[in-house]
Amino acid sequence: MATSGRTLNLCGVLSESKRIINAHSRHFLALSVLFLLPLSFSLIIFPTLQSTLTSSQPHSYHHSQTLLRTTTTTTHTPPLQTLALPFLLYSLFYSIFFLTASLTITYSTYHGFYGRPVKLAHAAKSLLSSFLPLLATSIASQLLIALVCAAFGVFPFAVAKGVQILLGFDEEIDYATNHYFLGLCGVVFVVLALVLVYLKVNWALACVVVVVESKWGFEPLRRSAYLMRGMRLVSLSLWLLFGTLIAFFVSAFGSGPMSVNYDFSDVWTCLSFISQTVVGSSFVTMFMLYNIASHAVLYMYCKALHGELAWEIAEEFAREYVSLPFDDAKVPHVVFVAPLAA
Repeated sequence: MATSGRTLNLCGVLSESKRIINAHSRHFLALSVLFLLPLSFSLIIFPTLQSTLTSSQPHSYHHSQTLLRTTTTTTHTPPLQTLALPFLLYSLFYSIFFLTASLTITYSTYHGFYGRPVKLAHAAKSLLSSFLPLLATSIASQLLIALVCAAFGVFPFAVAKGVQILLGFDEEIDYATNHYFLGLCGVVFVVLALVLVYLKVNWALACVVVVVESKWGFEPLRRSAYLMRGMRLVSLSLWLLFGTLIAFFVSAFGSGPMSVNYDFSDVWTCLSFISQTVVGSSFVTMFMLYNIASHAVLYMYCKALHGELAWEIAEEFAREYVSLPFDDAKVPHVVFVAPLAA
């Protein structure tokens, strides 16, 4: 097996992802409309919906500006449960659609990588076998992240209490004003952020492992961390690239609390609001699609780097001389499989 290092990089992953998506453009368009478009639309519109639901004003948008001027001194902050309920419902909606989108697009990209036919029926069938394992894996990862955050959250207080006991201080520490404690909290926060990024990079392939290898729980996290050895920089680059792009378009085209004050009786205001939402949702949908597909391709690249892909390719194509199904004009051969010499 021979490996070409110059293709095992960010450009190679993005180029191969683009090739697969273009080869099955209508299939991926259908998946995007079914699962990703609701997600991107919700990211754009949710701030407006939340502002509307948590507003204490019972009247329509047409009278909102007048009500805001007349009730500025009498309105109160909405209760916590009023703010939490929409957020919890949205989190549930987002989680379900994100898991189904990740599952179906990963399944289709994996089979498209080998040049197999991809169909909506097959992608939908994969939901039945992989959704619960993917949900269990997601819960396992969130549990570990919660434990890590809890440990880092307790650490500054434990250190402060230990120092107080060691030095024999009887006076209670004012955590809100003690500069040493606040400095320690700042350092701990930076370290926590780096640890979370490290975990995010190492677990980037967990979804693909669940779909392709039929593993679930903590095992896909361990398997993903193993495969990411030598490719962490590519995973980090993908995360930064698509995270930045999605965050930019959500913030640029998203609707904030100010939209509650829009006069939607005006035709031009309505058209502006609709066009802004459509354009923003389209871009975010596209970036989400490429993000999920690129991680499926990255999984194949990682397997090639670890020498696990050669026999799979040999069994898939069963030729005397086989190469990975790349478009030669875009991504040169990454792995070649040749028969062993007699």
